[in-house]
Amino acid sequence: MRLGIDLGGTKIEILALDTGGKVLLRERVATPQTNYDDTVRAIRELVISTERKLSRQGSVGVAIPGAISRKTGLVKNANSTRLIGHPLDKDLGAELHRIVRVENDANCFALSEAADGAGAGMDVVFGAILGTGVGGGICVGGRVLSGAHGIAGEWGHTPLPSPKGSEETDRAPRCYCGRRGCIESWCSGPALVSLYEARASNRLSVPEIVHLAAAGDPIASEEMQKFYDRLARSIATLVSILDPDAIVVGGGLSNIDGLYSELPGRVEKYAFTPEGPTTILRNKHGDSSGVRGAAWLWQESEVDAGLPR
Repeated sequence: MRLGIDLGGTKIEILALDTGGKVLLRERVATPQTNYDDTVRAIRELVISTERKLSRQGSVGVAIPGAISRKTGLVKNANSTRLIGHPLDKDLGAELHRIVRVENDANCFALSEAADGAGAGMDVVFGAILGTGVGGGICVGGRVLSGAHGIAGEWGHTPLPSPKGSEETDRAPRCYCGRRGCIESWCSGPALVSLYEARASNRLSVPEIVHLAAAGDPIASEEMQKFYDRLARSIATLVSILDPDAIVVGGGLSNIDGLYSELPGRVEKYAFTPEGPTTILRNKHGDSSGVRGAAWLWQESEVDAGLPR
C-alpha cells in the first residue's frame, strides 16, 4: 500500500492507494497553525489512523510547497514558512519508523499525471501549474526529475522569452522574487486580472475575462490573445530544451478551454523546428494530483523498502 500526503497551508490530505492505484481511503485534517513540531505530529497521527483503519501499513510520500535542499537536507523555498530550515523527511521518518520521501508539490502533480493521469504511458511529461503562480515539474520514465538544486521545472521565475514592444520591456511588472518580467508576472491568474484591469479600469476574475473575450469584448479579447502569445513563447522554450511527450496543465487556469486549442499551433511556431504541434493536455486528477503523486513517489518494487522498520 502507498500513502500519499499533501501538506498545505490550511489542510493536510492523506490518500491510500493499493498496488494498482485504486483509492482505498482519503481524509483531510486542518493544518496546525502553531509550529513545526505540531505539523509533524499531525502527519504522524494521520498516518497511524489511516493504517489502523485499513489494517495494513504503507510507504509514505509527502508533497510540500517547497523542496528539500540536497546541500543541507533542510526544507527551502516553502510558502509554508514554518517548514523552512527543518529536515522534514528525517523528522517524519523518525516518528513513523520508516523512510519517508518528501517532494515538491508541482513535481508530485507531474508524477501523478504521468503515472495514471493525462500523461499515462508517456516517457517525458512536463506538469505546468498555472494559477496564483506559475510552477512546474518534470517526470521522466515514471520518476521525478528534481535537479541538482531541487528546482527543476521552476520555469515561472525565468524571464518572458522574446519580449515584444515597450509593454514587455520598459514596463515589465515586478515579480515577488524581486526581478522584473518573470513568466509568472505575465502568465499567472493575478497577472491576467491586473493587465485587464489596467486597461479596462474594471477588476474582473479570470473566468469573467475569458467569458467577455468569448462574447467579443475588445479589451478582454486583446488581453486574452496577448496571454496566449506570452504563454506560447514561454512553453516553446520548454519544448526546445526538454522536448516533452506532453505538457499537462494544472492549476486554476487549466479550466480555460482556449489553452488546448490556441496553444499547440502557437508553440509550434515559436519552438525550434518541432515535427508537429506540442501535445498540451488538461489534467485528469485536478486537485488530487498532488496527493496522488506523493503516493506514487514509491515505485511498486520499492514499497517494501518504505514500510516500517
